[in-house]
This record gives sequence, C-alpha cells and structure tokens, in this order.
Amino acid sequence: MWTRLFLGFIFSLALAPQGSENYPTKPVRMIEPFGAGGGVDTIARAVSPKLSELWGQPVTVENHPGAGSTAGPALVAKAPADGYTVLVNSSAQAYTAAFVKNLPYDPLKDFIPVAPLTSQPYVLVSSNSSSITAVGELIAKAKLKPGQLRFGSAGVGAGNHMGVEKFNLEAGIKSVYVPPGPRDAIADVVANTVAGHIDYMIAPIPLALADIRAGSYERLA
Repeated sequence: MWTRLFLGFIFSLALAPQGSENYPTKPVRMIEPFGAGGGVDTIARAVSPKLSELWGQPVTVENHPGAGSTAGPALVAKAPADGYTVLVNSSAQAYTAAFVKNLPYDPLKDFIPVAPLTSQPYVLVSSNSSSITAVGELIAKAKLKPGQLRFGSAGVGAGNHMGVEKFNLEAGIKSVYVPPGPRDAIADVVANTVAGHIDYMIAPIPLALADIRAGSYERLA
C-alpha cells in the first residue's frame, strides 16, 4: 500500500516581493513543520542550496514540528509578509483545518502557494514486537483484537495519519491512534515504532529504508 505526500513551496500572505526586481536582498528562512530527518525536511534541504545559488542569498532551513504539524505554518502566517519567511509543507496544508480546532491561521487566506515541489511515496511498516510480517496478518490481528493495535503518525491530519485511517477504513479494522508528543518529529514516531510503542505506521521511504534494511521492523507494503 502506498500513499503520496505532495510538497509545496508557500509564502505568507501578501507576499511582498513587491518591487521584486532586487528580491531577495537578505537571507531567507525556510520553515519545515515536521522535524529533522523526514521527507519534507529532506526536500527542503535539497531545495535550499539551489535557491541560495539562484538568489545569491543564504536560504536556511528551520525545523518547527509540533501541534500536529501546525506550529510551522503558524510561525510563517505571523511573519512579516515580505517573502523572507517561506514554508515548505505537505498536502496537510490543505486539510489540517478539518482536524485541528482553533487553528491560529487560515490555511487558505493566510498563504500564497508558489510552486509544487514533488510527491513522495510512503511504506506501511510494523514493529518486530507485534509479530506482524504481512498486510493480511495485520488485518487479521486487528480484527481479532479490535481497538488494541496502535498506530502513529507525524500529527493529527498529517499525510501519513490520513493514509493509515484510509487503510483502516478500507480493511474494516479499528485500532488506536497514538499521537506524537508536542515536539515529536516523524523520526521520533519511526523510533517509537521500532521500539514497539507503536504497532504500525506509514513512513516516508527515505526515513524508513535504513531500519527496513537493518531488520528493525517489517515492511508490509
């Protein structure tokens, strides 16, 4: 099973490179809302040096995970709308409003999309301690013990959260969502899966690959 995370490059509203012939004239902050080591972070750190070269100004990536991946967008929404604080976010930018009450920003009105960057495949994995080695085993165990298996994600409404919820719905199973801690990044959720605190999750392939190869957990699909 695969889901794809769509990444975009977003400015805060009013995007004032107005009179932009000389933009930028100072360093640019690129805010990443999921934490170091994840797919969005990887893309941001690949794009930032290219923008630095193109613009002739430093473009630095800052990780601001937390609050269900809404802390980073909130920071950008409150920043001066001058084009010097930008956001790299996933498709979560579009649907977090449906899951998070009282967002400190409007995901549609407070930002201007600039460019799509890429899409990223995810992989379904399970902890070794769960003794689940195939998708069929996961479904069978979840049906045998409804509401007892645990799954995690980068945050409420994150792409990998929605991916698991869709999988659960289509498989006809019920399990318990274990939300990340206030400052947990996707790498922390992966570590919790490896440690057996979470039974299964959908993880970015670049982040999961080393643990899959090491046999730290099972790749299901």
